Amino acid sequence: MDDQAKQLRELLQRSQAFARSTRLIAVTSGKGGVGKSNFTLNFALGLIEKGQKVVIFDVDLGLANLDVLMGISPKKHLLHLLEPQHSVWDIIEKGPNGLEFIAGGSGFTQLQNLDEQKLQILFDRLAELQGYADTILFDTGAGISRESLGFMLASDEILLVTTPEPTSITDAYAVIKMIHSQPKHPPIRLVINRATSVQEGKNTAEKLFTVSKRFLNMELGTLGYLPDDSFVSKAVKQQKPFLLSYPHSQAAKGIKELVNGYLGKAASPELPGGLRGFISKMRGFIK
Repeated sequence: MDDQAKQLRELLQRSQAFARSTRLIAVTSGKGGVGKSNFTLNFALGLIEKGQKVVIFDVDLGLANLDVLMGISPKKHLLHLLEPQHSVWDIIEKGPNGLEFIAGGSGFTQLQNLDEQKLQILFDRLAELQGYADTILFDTGAGISRESLGFMLASDEILLVTTPEPTSITDAYAVIKMIHSQPKHPPIRLVINRATSVQEGKNTAEKLFTVSKRFLNMELGTLGYLPDDSFVSKAVKQQKPFLLSYPHSQAAKGIKELVNGYLGKAASPELPGGLRGFISKMRGFIK
């Protein structure tokens, strides 16, 4: 009886959710080790605290570690959708505080090898998520792979995570150049992580603003800055999000400010394309 009641509640939640306008955000970085996945996880939890319904896709092909950050072992991943007994609801994993995520495993590297029939099955089943969440976050791989680029270009917005380190700034600019070289791309906003001060965060963003404007004639936005905080590494070792483990830390306060800024001002006045728009763009990119 308890299982049946739970299933009924979930069905009711899904039916009520489909009126949502879903925004898709690709989170990326120029190099590994800048805290991209940790930002994605805690940003998602910050959105949930504000009443948002959030789903994360872990599409970091080389270093998929969202599950590690939460201390969770996923049972299913994307390509399980190709098995007739699985729906998209079967592969969604449960995280803390109502967070839901889909593990990529090695699945996303195989997208290029799927025939048209299998792609159709995959996309049809993913499309069932349309309107289910307010925000879908794609935690992409660092740098530029074909798969990561596809997720970025098909999203409504790109959040580019960098740090004040010169190598991180250089690699972030390489990502900006690659995105700019595409015929059409979504807006990019910077997230400056591990800044030792607000001024260092602003200076880092300004460097990328300047070179992007001068050499690409491209305008960037900024979501905000996150401080260098020892509580972040403590939470990672505990395999718990720092927003939940250390809610009064400077990093947690920074995430909350970024969430408030994001919800208060969308990157683009245009309505989000939603999951169906994303799938349409992604299909064209894979072909």
